[in-house]
Amino acid sequence: MSFGPPPAGFGPATPPPSTPPAPPAWTPPTRIEQALFEAKAREDWAAYFDTLADSRLYFEIRRDGADAQPGRTVPVFGHDPRVAGGRVWAVYTEGMLPVPDPHRVLDWQSLGWFAQVWAPSDPAMIVVNPGSPCEAFLPSAPPHSAVWAQHSDRTDAPLNRARVLTLRLGGPLEGPVARGLACGALLIVRDGLAWNAMAYHGDGYPSERRSLREWWGVTSREEWRVQQRALLDPDGGNPVWEFALGLRRTIARDFGGHVETAYWRDAVARVLRARAGGETVITPDGVTTTPTVPEEEIEARIKGIQALVGRITRYEARFRADGILDDNRFVSSVDAWNFGRASGMARWGLGARYCSLPEAESAVIEAGRAAARSYKSWQDFAAGYILGRCLHFDDEEFGKWYTDMVDVHQVLMSDPGSPWLTVSFR
Repeated sequence: MSFGPPPAGFGPATPPPSTPPAPPAWTPPTRIEQALFEAKAREDWAAYFDTLADSRLYFEIRRDGADAQPGRTVPVFGHDPRVAGGRVWAVYTEGMLPVPDPHRVLDWQSLGWFAQVWAPSDPAMIVVNPGSPCEAFLPSAPPHSAVWAQHSDRTDAPLNRARVLTLRLGGPLEGPVARGLACGALLIVRDGLAWNAMAYHGDGYPSERRSLREWWGVTSREEWRVQQRALLDPDGGNPVWEFALGLRRTIARDFGGHVETAYWRDAVARVLRARAGGETVITPDGVTTTPTVPEEEIEARIKGIQALVGRITRYEARFRADGILDDNRFVSSVDAWNFGRASGMARWGLGARYCSLPEAESAVIEAGRAAARSYKSWQDFAAGYILGRCLHFDDEEFGKWYTDMVDVHQVLMSDPGSPWLTVSFR
């Protein structure tokens, strides 16, 4: 059995020249294609299949079918004249994906899935990265499929584990787009996707649509635009969180550094009680005075924000223990929680076909600019993002909402290919 193009009956009718021209050099887009290319060159098919088993394998599906029945997969098969009968099932690794097209959508599965779902009406061959130097043909029917499917069974690590994957070609490595993409790295690298893939397919068209619907209530282009604008709004953060953190920033600036937690809590009470008597404000309609706040209400606010101060300081202590914050550093703002998700939202919208590539790129650039206005470094940005995520989801359980971020933060601060080590923050 051969895993290259079937030789019988194919090839030129005349002998090739004795000294064929050297093929042009090929740069594999990611380490995935490089590993496939090298394994194929030395005919190490076990290594080739191991690489496939540790990679998402994308394939085209019918968009109308996915829209009508989101839980049903209807593959679009291709044609290759080198295969008897011509029909093939084309699959692509992440570095070989096409630019997102409104009329062409993709899904992905693991290597073993293709053997499990094979039906007699399916093509006899799966072609991996067709037309590329790392191309290979896999007989899709049993018993031949057992040769490559067993490699998927031996793979223990999940495909969506935290790891840095970089597009060497087809993705920005520096500049405004790369910076904006790096703002979403905690989410993208967490899932093992290429951090700098602006032409994003992500978890596949059905999953991207489902995630936006379930997590964000986004089911249309207009709803995506509303959500994207909200995340990019510099004043769109939680006002209570930002009040507490902003008050500490003011104290630190006025007194030159570290702020004791007790003093911070006392300052919360002083400021809120001072505001309770009404404030004089200037509006477009003139000078007005805000109404007096009832004492019971202001005391409830004080109690709530002082409790928030305690939560923040306990998270920061854990951040220092886990390497997210340096000693004597504190989180200046949680704006990163919105800006990081704005970077992700741009790509999720593209994956779900709610926006175009230029629209997604513009939103990513703005996310990077907004982050640079609020923070000084990737480490500061990361701490702000993780604190916002924890305040929103974790409730001081230090569970998966927190530990997932610790794991991916360690990857991003240590992997030589991490954008947080290769892309300038400003």
